[in-house]
Amino acid sequence: QVQLVESGGGLVQAGGSLRLSCAASGRTFSRYALAWFRQAPGKEREFVAGLSWIDSTDYADSVKGRFTISGDNARNTVYLQMNSLKPEDTAVYYCAAEHGLNIRPPRRTYEYESWGQGTQVTVSS
Repeated sequence: QVQLVESGGGLVQAGGSLRLSCAASGRTFSRYALAWFRQAPGKEREFVAGLSWIDSTDYADSVKGRFTISGDNARNTVYLQMNSLKPEDTAVYYCAAEHGLNIRPPRRTYEYESWGQGTQVTVSS
């Protein structure tokens, strides 16, 4: 497993932007799929965006065109740029990593073996 540390959450008004970061502790993310999930109160954790080990991306329909997932050149940090935020984006956001060679990043929580502690994103109307 990889230790993951998220940062960048906070309170923002609707229409605003935030960038979340997820850093791997002591290693890089080579040959890992990386993803962001979110969980709102009373709801199941859901897939938001994913980045495969060959940098192919996938997005939930609800965030497509507004959110962008990316990794740095050293591949030890993954980002989630969130633009045009809506109140329904309010949730705890989790970073996840899966050691595997899937061409597309997985979308299901059970496919990821490492998780961060989560960072709160609150979007006010």
